[in-house]
Amino acid sequence: MEQAAPVVVIGDALIDELRDGRSVKELVGGAALNVAVGLVRLGVPATLIAMVGDDEAGEHIRAYLRDYGVGLLASPSTRGSSRAVSTRSAGEPVYEFNDAAQHRRVEFGADERDAIARAPLTVVSCFPFDDAQQVTALADAMGTRPLAIDPNPRAGMLHDREEFVRGFESLVPRCALVKVGDDDARLLYASDIDTVRAQLGEAGARAVLATAGAAGAVLDAAGAQVTAPAAPMPGRIVDTMGAGDAVLAAIVASMVQDAPADAAAWEEALARAMRVAAATVRFEGALLRLPGAVTMDLDRLGT
Repeated sequence: MEQAAPVVVIGDALIDELRDGRSVKELVGGAALNVAVGLVRLGVPATLIAMVGDDEAGEHIRAYLRDYGVGLLASPSTRGSSRAVSTRSAGEPVYEFNDAAQHRRVEFGADERDAIARAPLTVVSCFPFDDAQQVTALADAMGTRPLAIDPNPRAGMLHDREEFVRGFESLVPRCALVKVGDDDARLLYASDIDTVRAQLGEAGARAVLATAGAAGAVLDAAGAQVTAPAAPMPGRIVDTMGAGDAVLAAIVASMVQDAPADAAAWEEALARAMRVAAATVRFEGALLRLPGAVTMDLDRLGT
């Protein structure tokens, strides 16, 4: 049987440098990269389009993607690879992004356009929507192909909030799915997640996924609204960094594998996504974890 064309994921790939005052740890990450790797772990082939430097950090990113079987179409970077330094002490982590991350760009050449043309769905996450040229290039490369967007703004990479919103919203009417988190709603719209969710649906998105951390998620699709709480799971929450990316990857996997078309199917997809997210946050780092991994880990530890 011929293998399905990979889902294309467009956005960021970087090194997460985690500092807690006692040690420094480096992990390969980036929202788009996390989604692409997550899709492969859920059985969906994926290709990542992202800027990656020709440096040691870039080699780590390339090796990580090879290890997980994710294809890479790398845009060159004269500033090297992107890096996010996360200082974790009391309260929420504080992020600082290097020059490459703040000036990230994606090239849409022949190979990128061909991958998009063959993909059953293209997912965009943490894209520089406040760069009008990049938004125009993305829209041109996409044409009328199926699209899913997680705006995933980062305060440290956001140069012009109003321009970011304009660029993002210009593509919303094309979207089969838009995901937005409660933190995104506050940062981009200074509003609550329910208000923003309704606005995105009115703007033309065919499905809107709104996530609110421990408060669960709401998905508007197929003319219905489905909700899911945070999934209960044994073990303590270790790291919430990849939770939103895990939810998005799981929903996209369901769209590609199962094509949910009614409220019941979307409810099942959302419940699955919340289980995947619950497993992911019980491990350090943003790598998507399957629910079975939690049981295996507890068995190994004798907990």
